[in-house]
Amino acid sequence: MTPLRFRRPLLIVAAAAAVLSLAAVGVVMVMAFNQAVSPVWITSTALYGLPLAFLLMLVLVIDGVAARRRTRGPGEG
Repeated sequence: MTPLRFRRPLLIVAAAAAVLSLAAVGVVMVMAFNQAVSPVWITSTALYGLPLAFLLMLVLVIDGVAARRRTRGPGEG
């Protein structure tokens, strides 16, 4: 499915998106606790970053399963 040279950068992008969106969730929560309104870009990062990261990681998992089945061959295991 995905060539080997794209797996690691895709993994890095997914992990970075997850970390950045979790940090954005923290910022939104801290600002809400202080009765302040967070900027739209921080709220959008918190709202869309985690689903994006999980979808990218799901693609990587499916790709890993498909690659393992391709190398195993028919009739093995």
